[in-house]
Amino acid sequence: MAGTRPLSDSMDEINDTVGEQAFRRIRSDIISGTLKPGQKLKLERLKSQYGVSVSTLREILNRLTTEDLVLAEGQRGFEVAPASVDNLREVGDLRLVLENHALALSFAAGDLDWEAEVVAAHHKLSSIEKALLGGDADRTEQWIKYDFAFHHAMISACGSKSLLAIHQSIFDRFMRYHMLAQSFRGGGVAEDHGELFRLALARDVEGAQAKLASHIHLGIDHILSTGKL
Repeated sequence: MAGTRPLSDSMDEINDTVGEQAFRRIRSDIISGTLKPGQKLKLERLKSQYGVSVSTLREILNRLTTEDLVLAEGQRGFEVAPASVDNLREVGDLRLVLENHALALSFAAGDLDWEAEVVAAHHKLSSIEKALLGGDADRTEQWIKYDFAFHHAMISACGSKSLLAIHQSIFDRFMRYHMLAQSFRGGGVAEDHGELFRLALARDVEGAQAKLASHIHLGIDHILSTGKL
């Protein structure tokens, strides 16, 4: 029949969708700390937990090794990447290099639509931070979502999909440590975001880069102060 797609093509699409969903769930569970640093990733257990085949799980876990979220142990299988002070500092440095470069490109190219995106992202983040400062500790995961959205909005006009994708991967690895620390930094982080917002709208590249460096380093100090690593 004209226009009918082969069943095999449809099944491949369904399988790809299921595999992508499982990939996102496993990746999210690693970043959130649900799957803990150093935890052995037993394929049979994960098969029932995430509803995909062992072969698909192997593909997913090998894919996550490229982001340093999973370690492949040869014949011994896979485990969640460990957390360490050195790795936290390394990831923080990588984030700073990538985000500073993207900020400069984005500030130069951003138009009125970009400004509107930054305004909207900061408004949402600021609302969550006010709730956290008011004692609503259950909003931490939501804060991480809007924290990324704000930082992403500031660099979204950089003109490089590859740069944005790499930045998101590094940002998520950095946020993993915040989730492991299970502690919101408080008023200081909200003030940082307010200043970054002002500097973004002013297109002040040097000021924003300096504030971002302080923001990231203070975040590292806060994570280490919790004693969770």
